[in-house]
Amino acid sequence: MVAKEATGRAKPGRAPAPPGRRGRPRQAEVARLAGVSQATVSLVLSGRDLATGRPISAETRGKVLDAARSLGYVPDPAASRLAAARNNLLGVFSFTATFPTDVRHSYYPFLVGVEQEAAAQGYDLVLFTGSSSGGAGASGAGALNRVRLADGCLFLGRHAPADELRRLVADDFPVVHVGRPDDAEGLAWVGADYVSASREVVTTLAGLGHRRVVLVREDDEAPASTDRERGFLDGLSASGLPAGPDAVFRSGDLRRDLTADRVSAWLAEGVTAFVAEETDTGTAWRALRAAVDAVGLDCPGRVSLALLGSPPADLADEPAPMGFDIPRPTLGAEAVRLLAARVAGEPARGTLVACAFRPGTTAGPSAGP
Repeated sequence: MVAKEATGRAKPGRAPAPPGRRGRPRQAEVARLAGVSQATVSLVLSGRDLATGRPISAETRGKVLDAARSLGYVPDPAASRLAAARNNLLGVFSFTATFPTDVRHSYYPFLVGVEQEAAAQGYDLVLFTGSSSGGAGASGAGALNRVRLADGCLFLGRHAPADELRRLVADDFPVVHVGRPDDAEGLAWVGADYVSASREVVTTLAGLGHRRVVLVREDDEAPASTDRERGFLDGLSASGLPAGPDAVFRSGDLRRDLTADRVSAWLAEGVTAFVAEETDTGTAWRALRAAVDAVGLDCPGRVSLALLGSPPADLADEPAPMGFDIPRPTLGAEAVRLLAARVAGEPARGTLVACAFRPGTTAGPSAGP
């Protein structure tokens, strides 16, 4: 029962809640307590009246704000987002079957950068795990439609479905791909500058006197692999070293094909340095190290080794190889900034982030053939 003054009028204060309803106060209750329309309440609480240049009177504004405070009114975030045709959510979709919990995983520092920058930009994150084991996968028409729950989405992984990404771009859905894509038309992306970083590794080896260098890589057409090979060959050419087909060893099964006999044959031909690419599995680096160990070669005394990227997490405690470090937190943060710009309507663009050269301990002056 509502307490009354001697005059019989209701005391000012909290308005009675509608019968049978509990929970957060609504704008209609604020409007009743303030004695104004619900439309006026909406304009005042959203600040839209100020944006239109026709502000509501100070007296009316005061009544609305006093009523809202009295009722403990808190805006419904879901309703606010719907009204703005925006969720303040950014998606993250991986085409690699993992969202890592191990801090040593190569994706972990990337996700750290994504999370920190999303918080700074005022966005929440949604992780789409359809490519994980047991998920819906990312193949087939419309497979990526669920990412439209967010305002935009980051995509990462070596093999993204080009047709599905093009469909999202054609629909003007904000998309950012992490890594330089093969077909970048209309697609925003951010990637590491593997070409320049790989070139620097090779020219450093040349400066140490190595005259024959071989690249070991997987049989994969992913842009990250082709960019590393391009930088490797550019470095050979810039240093006046042989850059023909024999400079690259490519295999779909390196653990089978990269044998001790193959390494011994290269040594007989005058090869004194080997370079491996980094991939999610670390297969090239593992196979190269195993073959060199099988021959019993001293590194870096008899042979020098370099890695175009970082070693696998389980080998991180071993001596650091010459190579470069990929700035994954920086890539993650830059991807979020680029996606936020796309959500705001800015045009798509591509961005390259420089890698940091790592001297390591696996390369030294050439010992000669």
